[in-house]
Parts: sequence; C-alpha cells; structure tokens
Amino acid sequence: MTVPVTAAPAGGRALQVTRAGYGAALLLTPGLTIRLATGRRAGRRARRTAQALGARHLAQAALTAVAPLPVVFAAGADVDALHAASMLLLAAFGRSQRRTALTDAAAEAAFAAAGLAVAVSYGCRTAAPDGPPGG
Repeated sequence: MTVPVTAAPAGGRALQVTRAGYGAALLLTPGLTIRLATGRRAGRRARRTAQALGARHLAQAALTAVAPLPVVFAAGADVDALHAASMLLLAAFGRSQRRTALTDAAAEAAFAAAGLAVAVSYGCRTAAPDGPPGG
C-alpha cells in the first residue's frame, strides 16, 4: 500500500514551524540567540557554528514540509539525538563551553523527542486499517 504524501499532522506542523523559527533565529541573530539561551556573550566561532546549525534546522523543517512522512520525521529525530549526544560529550570535556553545550543538548533532545513522537503517531495513523502486511 502506498501512503499518499499529504500535509503533516498537527504535531508535525507545530514541529516544522518551531524548528524553522529556531533555525531562523540561529541563522539571522546567532549572538543574540546564544546570549538569551546561555546568558553569555558568544564568540565568533560560536556564532558561525550557530549559523550552520540554524541552516540545518531550516533545511530539516523544509524537508519535513516537502515529505511529511513518518520515516522523514524519524530520520530527523535521529539526527537531533546524535547532535544532542555530541553536545553532551562536549560538555563533559569542554569546560569553557559547558553551558552552551548543555543548552544546545537540551534543545536538540527536545527536537528529537518531538520528531520521534510525530513519527510514531503519524505512522500509526497512516498504517493500513487491516494491520501489518502478512497478518
């Protein structure tokens, strides 16, 4: 059975909009966004890194808008979870960047959880009504 590509469910749309807003804030005003999130002034490298992350979030929001499928939301959740894990490692070994890394890890973990929740709920809604194949 082929699942038609339609608009994302309400939770998916909210995730797309939130992700796009977060991405735009990081891309367009990285210093202000970092300062508001951490209470610290961001250096040049942190601002450039935030801009790259913002571009990734915008691309991910666009991808889930173009192909709002459970597998796409799940893949995005995987990317977010890996990013969160990398930030936890940075926090463990990078004392000077600990606050920023932990803040970013929390944001990425929230995006991962939301993406997984959308993938699971949306996947359940688009499954064939008679159950899995062969059953």
